[in-house]
Amino acid sequence: MEKKYALSEIDDVAEEIIAQLTSNILCLEGDMGAGKTTLIKALCKAWGIEDSVSSPTFSLVNEYRNNKNEPFYHFDCYRLDSADEALDFGAEEYLNAGAQCFIEWSDRIATILPSDRQTLHIKKVSTTERIITLSS
Repeated sequence: MEKKYALSEIDDVAEEIIAQLTSNILCLEGDMGAGKTTLIKALCKAWGIEDSVSSPTFSLVNEYRNNKNEPFYHFDCYRLDSADEALDFGAEEYLNAGAQCFIEWSDRIATILPSDRQTLHIKKVSTTERIITLSS
């Protein structure tokens, strides 16, 4: 899937992404400011998460529950220097829990990620437009 969208369409785009997911591990890649956290907020909303969703830059992982009490994990690996640091905070337990995991800066922990993950590349085209590419 490759799609160009305006930020005003982000809720619809999130629904499209969810419909095409085949893995519970979704890695989001893109430059700083590309809109990874913004898209994760829309994905969480589409899955029925009513909590305030924010980037776990300092906590490294946030847990949310949707209206069915299903857990969702949101990682931000920007501050990590190695996959070993992710192991130290228990990343493997989250990844193997069977819950949906959204991972920003996943390239920093690539060696511990399962092979059946999907990756969503986000490219900022302008202040109001993005191009996303979803791959397995």
